[in-house]
Amino acid sequence: MTTPTPHTVFDPPAEPVARDPHWAAKMARLRARNLPEQTLVICDDPAVRERLDAAKAEAARCRQVDAAAEQQDREETQRAEAEVVKAQRQLDEIALKLTFRALPRPVLDGLIKQFPPTEEQAEAGDLWNPEAFPAALIAAAHVERDPSGQPVEGLTPAEAQELLDAWPISESNMLFQAAWQAQQLTRASTVELGKG
Repeated sequence: MTTPTPHTVFDPPAEPVARDPHWAAKMARLRARNLPEQTLVICDDPAVRERLDAAKAEAARCRQVDAAAEQQDREETQRAEAEVVKAQRQLDEIALKLTFRALPRPVLDGLIKQFPPTEEQAEAGDLWNPEAFPAALIAAAHVERDPSGQPVEGLTPAEAQELLDAWPISESNMLFQAAWQAQQLTRASTVELGKG
């Protein structure tokens, strides 16, 4: 009786793979994918926020009525959805938006290593220095664009720290969470693990 030999997997030779136009096109598409982004929307006018929330609730109510009655595009529903658009436009005009982009993994790893926890912080379970890392991440992940959509210089670490220190704890946490959440997002596409 013979014993089976372990199966050895070999990588294909690099040169033929590089010449394969199908693979080259696939790699080009993989390299060109945009990194995921998370936007923190800050609206200091409670009346504008309440108007948008009320408009969304009314539109949802109208859609439920439509579904229950097996109808579509009733006039009342159209008006409600138009009100959502108007309320959203008003909020967009006055809101401040801070957008954060996921950092490539080596950049994020390097940033975490740049701000290691103190011995005491590590014993408390911190993976980085909570006094310095949040501002560094916020600044590194922040993406600012001019009105034409072109990237411009964004928050500096000092400006990020200024906001973290000046804002109440709940808002400071939201600012950091928006930057951290961007690091956790998958892109706006479908990414699934399964049988190929």
